[in-house]
Amino acid sequence: MNAVTLALLTPLVTAVLCLLFLRSLPLQRSFGVAGMVVLLGVSLRLMAEVGGGHIEVVRFGNWPAPFGIVLVADLLAAIMVLVSAIIGLAVAVYSLADVDARRERLGYYAFLHFMMFGVCGAFLTGDIFNMFVWFEVMLISSFVLMCLGGEKPQMEGAVKYVVLNLISSSFFLAACGILYGQTGTLNMADLAVTAREMRPELLTMTAMLFLVAFGLKAAIFPLFFWLPASYHTPPVAVSAVFAGLLTKVGVYALMRVFTLIFTSDVLLTHGLLLGLAGFTMVTGVLGAMVQFDFRRLLSFHIVSQIGYMVLGLALFTPLAIAGTVFYLFHHIVVKANLFLVSGITRRYGGSFDLKKLGGFYAAAPLVALLFFIPAMSLGGIPPLSGFFAKFAIVKAGLAGDTIFGGWATVLAAVALAVGLLTLFSMTKIWAEVFWKPAPEGHAPHRGNVPRAERWLLLGPVAALAALTLAIGFFPQFFFDFAARSAEQLMHPEIYINAVLGGTT
Repeated sequence: MNAVTLALLTPLVTAVLCLLFLRSLPLQRSFGVAGMVVLLGVSLRLMAEVGGGHIEVVRFGNWPAPFGIVLVADLLAAIMVLVSAIIGLAVAVYSLADVDARRERLGYYAFLHFMMFGVCGAFLTGDIFNMFVWFEVMLISSFVLMCLGGEKPQMEGAVKYVVLNLISSSFFLAACGILYGQTGTLNMADLAVTAREMRPELLTMTAMLFLVAFGLKAAIFPLFFWLPASYHTPPVAVSAVFAGLLTKVGVYALMRVFTLIFTSDVLLTHGLLLGLAGFTMVTGVLGAMVQFDFRRLLSFHIVSQIGYMVLGLALFTPLAIAGTVFYLFHHIVVKANLFLVSGITRRYGGSFDLKKLGGFYAAAPLVALLFFIPAMSLGGIPPLSGFFAKFAIVKAGLAGDTIFGGWATVLAAVALAVGLLTLFSMTKIWAEVFWKPAPEGHAPHRGNVPRAERWLLLGPVAALAALTLAIGFFPQFFFDFAARSAEQLMHPEIYINAVLGGTT
C-alpha cells in the first residue's frame, strides 16, 4: 500500500482502536502513542517518495481525474504531513502526563487521531470539495477535544471556535458551489485549467469567498478574534496541537488555491493578501504585548506569525514562497513547543498568569533553557530557525522583483519591526517567569509533578527544541526542500500534468 493512503488509514485505524478499547486506559495510551509513531514513519516514507520532485497521485477506483476522487502528494503536502506527524507524536507523549483520566475515558486519544485524520486529508486531497469535507472532520474532532471535560471556560471558547468556523464553512461551500456551477468540476488541477474560462469578475468574487473562508481558519486580520478567545481554554496538550496545526491548514489552503487556481489577477488578489498580511502581523503582536496570561500571549503571537506566511504568499516570488514553506515548518514546531512549555510552568508554578510566576531560572534551569530556544527562535535571533524564516521573507520583500514595488519594501520593514516587538514580548515572558523572584507563596517546585510524569512532559519539549536547533544550524538542508516545493507551486503545470496525465 502506498504512503499516501497509509497517511490517512493510520490515524483512522488508530482512532477506531481507541474507541474499541475505550474502557482500557493503558491500551488507549499505547494506541495513542504507537499510532503517531507509525504515522511519523509513513510520513518519512512519503517524503522519500516525493522528495526528488515526483508527485504521487492516488486515483480511487482507477477513475481518471477529474471524474474520480484523487489524493495528491506533492512536496508541500508531504512536508506538511511530516511536520504534523512530528507534532502529533510530541503531543501524544506529553498527553500521557497532561491529560487526566476522565478526559481519556471520554475518548481523548480517539479524537486526537480523528483530528490528525482530518489534517492529513486536508493536506493530501486533490479535490476542493473534499478539502471542505476534511475541514469538517477536523472541525468536529477539534470541537470535541476543546469541549472534553465540560469546564465553563472550555465551553465558552468552544462555542466561539465552532461558530466562527461554521461561518467559514458556509463561505467555503458557497465558493465551491459557484466554481462547480461555472466549470462543472471541483478537481483542483482541472479547476486550474477550466477556471481560466470563467468571467473575470466572477472568478475574482469566488477568490474573495475563498479568502474569507480560509482567512477565518488561518486567523488573518480582521478574522482572527476567535483564536485568542479559545486556544487558552482546553488542556495544554490540546492547545499545543491546535496552535501548531489548525491555523496552518488554513494557510496551506490559501497557498494551494492562490498559487494554482486564482492567479489571473495577481495585482488584485495578492495585493489584498499583502495588505492583510501587514495588518495581521501588527495587530497580533500588539495584542500579545499587553497580555499577561501565558497562553493568551502565545495565541496572539500565532496571529502575528500567520501574517509572515501570508506576506510570503502575497509577494508571489519563488524566494517568498520558499520562505513561507520554511516559515510554516519552523513555526509549527516552535509554537507547539512554547505551548507545551507553558504547561510545564503551570504544573511547577500553579498558574498561567505571568504575574503569579517567577523564579524558574533558579528552580528549573532545564525548563528555562527549553523555553529560551523556541522563544528566541520565534523572535528571529540567529542562528535559530526563526531568523532564517524571517530573513527569506524580508529578503523577498526587498528584492524588488515583485509587482508591488515599494509596497513590498514597506511590508518588509513592517515585518522587521514586528520581529523586534515579538522579541520584546518573549523577553517579557522570560523576565516575568524565569528571571524575577517568585511572588510570595508561588515558588515553583518540581516536586509538584511526579518524576515519571516530569520526563513525559520534558521529553517532547526537548525533542522539539533539538529540532529547532537542527533547523537553525543546518538551514540549507531544510531550505532546499522549501525551495523545491516553491518551484512546484510557482509552476502549476507540474501539478496539473501529474494529476490529469498531461491533459491541459
